[in-house]
Amino acid sequence: MIEIAPDRIEAALGGTVAATGSSAGSRPERAVIDSRECRPGDLFFGLSGAKTDGGRFAAKAVELGAWGVVVSRSRARELAGADAWVFGVDDPLAALQALARAWRRELACPAIGVTGSTGKTSVKDIARAILPRRVHASPENFNTEVGMPLAMLSAPPETELLVLEMAMRGPGQIEELCAIAEPDVAAITNIGPVHIELLGSLEAVVAAKAEILHGLGPTGRAVIPAREEALGPHLRDSLEVLTFGPGGDVFALSSSVATGRTSALIGTPNGEAEFDFPFAEAYNLTNALCAVAIGSALDLDPAAMAARTARIEFSRLRGERIELPGPIVLLNDCYNANPIAMRAALENLAASAGGDDRRVAVLGGMAEIGPESPRFHADIAALARELGIGPLIGVGELARDYEPDAWAPDADAAIAVVAPELRPRDVVLVKGSRSVGLERLADGIVARLGEAGG
Repeated sequence: MIEIAPDRIEAALGGTVAATGSSAGSRPERAVIDSRECRPGDLFFGLSGAKTDGGRFAAKAVELGAWGVVVSRSRARELAGADAWVFGVDDPLAALQALARAWRRELACPAIGVTGSTGKTSVKDIARAILPRRVHASPENFNTEVGMPLAMLSAPPETELLVLEMAMRGPGQIEELCAIAEPDVAAITNIGPVHIELLGSLEAVVAAKAEILHGLGPTGRAVIPAREEALGPHLRDSLEVLTFGPGGDVFALSSSVATGRTSALIGTPNGEAEFDFPFAEAYNLTNALCAVAIGSALDLDPAAMAARTARIEFSRLRGERIELPGPIVLLNDCYNANPIAMRAALENLAASAGGDDRRVAVLGGMAEIGPESPRFHADIAALARELGIGPLIGVGELARDYEPDAWAPDADAAIAVVAPELRPRDVVLVKGSRSVGLERLADGIVARLGEAGG
């Protein structure tokens, strides 16, 4: 429940009330932007899109029992007789963001913003699990100017920590998200050649990611990778910084991998602790170090964090390990791709198979990496072959630059190419930019071969 009284909601929205309905003393349960998902008690925001005005569906939301609706002032006048709270505002999206900020202040708990070229969702997932507080975190990829406010407004009143993922698709976006979330801790997982096509240069990517540092208040703390020199110009002298990784403030003194788990002795400014993580990927250990560094920035006990690792669950499409008959292992990591993430996934694939087991890479193209895209793809293909991975199957036009052993024009066509290629004991990586839609390929392979024991 969003424990804010209607008059304070009106003030936060910067709007006017056109109707109060019969629920004058109540509070909204949650915020929604899709009238089809509306249920009794919801506060519906009629956002304007490229093709339609969501305010058109406000009456339907009221029919479904919405506590209230937030729409343009003209739409609000049309709903003046509705049995619900009707708020008229200049901009429903700005109103959504303003209410999220008001609820964040009402919660009066620390907020952590997480961004980076790769790994931000996994860092968020690990932090949600290991931070020894009542944590509310962004679900899935609720990390945009629409998704993040919805994630904030879904935080229950007893929340003690907010962990919010922040996406970047252009200059000023993270600055906008910080103005909503007002983070106390800002974490950057890494910096890489992602969105260069949109921003023009790696320096511009760094500057856009660094907006999260400038979004911190005077007592805020930053968590960044050790030896990330590109961020240096963005670190003001008064900013308290914790680094993670080799040579950092939070680092693995030792680590070992066995039976799909990673044991690591991790050092922090608050002491050392032995962590037992439910993953084997080296890149996820780096993600975990970032999450532990976030806890350290909050002065949390590393032993208390270590005691909670069994709670770690990753969001779908991010390194899912699926056991298929044969046996065949499918590594479903198709949420997104860029040169950093692709390299890490291939290195993990190479380490995932034993003996003479084949390592098969099904790779979609890497989008938005700029004019050097052919070189980046060629470098990834060279790395795959250097690691003994093959066959390499490409999906989509950009994937032609891998010069793959086999190729399909799209994810749906790739099912018929990949499935017959698989042999017993293969370990198969499926990874590519989200625009390629490789989740359809992964689901198709699972459906065709059937999950083990299914």
